[in-house]
Amino acid sequence: MKKILITGGAGYIGTVLANELSLLSDVSEIVIYDNLMYKQSGVFALLSNPKIKFIYGDVREYDKFEKEILKADVIFPLAAIVGFPACERDKQLASQINSKQIQFIMGAKPYHTKVILPNSNSGYGVGEKGKFCTEESPLRPISAYGTTKCEGETYAIDGGAVALRLATVFGPSFRFRKDLLVNDFVQRAMVDNFIILFEANFKRNFIHIKDVVSAMILMMNNYEKYQGQVFNVGLSSANLSKMELCEKIKEQIPSFVIKTDDFAKDLDKRDYIVSNEKLEKTGWQASMSIEDGISELIKCLPVIIHTNTQHTNL
Repeated sequence: MKKILITGGAGYIGTVLANELSLLSDVSEIVIYDNLMYKQSGVFALLSNPKIKFIYGDVREYDKFEKEILKADVIFPLAAIVGFPACERDKQLASQINSKQIQFIMGAKPYHTKVILPNSNSGYGVGEKGKFCTEESPLRPISAYGTTKCEGETYAIDGGAVALRLATVFGPSFRFRKDLLVNDFVQRAMVDNFIILFEANFKRNFIHIKDVVSAMILMMNNYEKYQGQVFNVGLSSANLSKMELCEKIKEQIPSFVIKTDDFAKDLDKRDYIVSNEKLEKTGWQASMSIEDGISELIKCLPVIIHTNTQHTNL
């Protein structure tokens, strides 16, 4: 029976992962280790599950953290400072969480412990036009976020872990993130009915949160086979520019008005297309298309939208 440790487990991906892991018969305990930096409370409902346990802690508290590492059969290091703006604001913190955490885990863990690192594909930076980024493509991070995540991946792979380079994730979660591109654009379409795009031709790859979790569980269950390897995790049908993404949203929300600003610049300069062929050759297949995800968000987002709307009691 597996004991699993998820750092940052109260977050966007971690809560969905913990819930799915709890359904597996060979999992006895899931420890969510989180400092609740973003005051997220979505983990609250999960704790009624007897398999799921919460520990309030910071991955920089090494003595406390090491005790949990030593108990774990599988570790998913999800604690991270995520995204371009947050990492630029505090580069030292980004390094401590995104890079040094992984270094510490790989040095402290027992030999038998499996580590599956969900990384970002942002390390590809700016790709060559019309050429897919594969796992062998050079990493050219263009931000503190990309740089620190690449450093963390190096520590993980050198220690024999599995690393997953995630595309931009979308979809609902126990702890929703509205700053992710698809989630954000669909909400703008529903609330504002218009958007102004900067550098609308910049491309990225996308992936639903459920499919991220399914890839993570696949690697856990086949760890010996894929140990020490890196896999891109994304939708092969969703290497889309910002404009192409908005056009897909407009298909489902026809009133959505899309404008471009040819002078303003996007501070996050990532622009690349990604091949997910290596992961697909394992037999893994994504279950949610970008169109499915947009439809799902249109159904779910009214909860967020109305929660953020101020009501006056008459």
